Amino acid sequence: MNATGASDELGEFLRVRRAALTPEAAGVTSYGARRVPGLRREELAQLAGVSATYYTRLEQGQATHASASVVESLARALNLNADEREHLHDLATPVRAGRRSVPKAEHARPGTLQLLEAMTNVPGVVLGRRSEVLAWNSLGHLLLAGHLAFEAPTRPLDRPNLTRLLFLDAHTRDLYRSWPAEARLAVASLRFVAAQFADDPQLMRLVGELTLKSPEFAGLWAKHPVQRCVCGTKQFRHPEVGDVDLHFEVMHLPGDDGHRMMTYAPVPGSADAAALHLLAVAGTKLSTGGSAPGVLHRLG
Repeated sequence: MNATGASDELGEFLRVRRAALTPEAAGVTSYGARRVPGLRREELAQLAGVSATYYTRLEQGQATHASASVVESLARALNLNADEREHLHDLATPVRAGRRSVPKAEHARPGTLQLLEAMTNVPGVVLGRRSEVLAWNSLGHLLLAGHLAFEAPTRPLDRPNLTRLLFLDAHTRDLYRSWPAEARLAVASLRFVAAQFADDPQLMRLVGELTLKSPEFAGLWAKHPVQRCVCGTKQFRHPEVGDVDLHFEVMHLPGDDGHRMMTYAPVPGSADAAALHLLAVAGTKLSTGGSAPGVLHRLG
């Protein structure tokens, strides 16, 4: 992303967050008729301790850089949380975000693959920064994308992308009982990553593709949600075993820019645990007589 694109993204984020912040929440005394519920530019500028002219230039994409102290002041004025604050820093300092090297091909490290293969009773998947599946174990494949070929992550042109599947694949949409919440989290996570890797052209192409093909994605992207995906609960409606609620954890892999491993686990002894076991048994029966390994991955 060039300087113009980065400043446009910064301006958009500031506008969206300013519009969402009411005078009451910001501790500002309201005066005069308001055309929108959010703060005026001059009000936010005053809260942040910057001139209204400079803040307006930031919102309009005319200022290409803001100092760390100004960014912190803006974050406080906008009542941003930790994820949103980091996102604002990345948008305001695109050189910092773009320093991360972007390899031509992403692949999971051998040690990561060994760990994934050892998790025979736990669904697991390794994702690249663009949410492409770099590897999954058998149970992870059966849980998330059993309608796709198990070998799909080994084919560069056919590698599953969980965000693309969520918005463009009917099977994946039906997999989640709370699809709107899943969609928002996916967009918020992609927003967070996109600012960190602003010079990744494939990531920008993914955003462009989804914006054109999915009005729902485009609408969510325009709202500029930001959230680092760390942990939570997924509510599945699986075609083979029915409703299953699983806790998920995201482990960010050090040394691999943007790579993360996602694992899913039920409450021990619960109906969800029984359903997951049934899925594992079904998968074992399907693979009987075959030579499919426990983990498939992309070797770069």
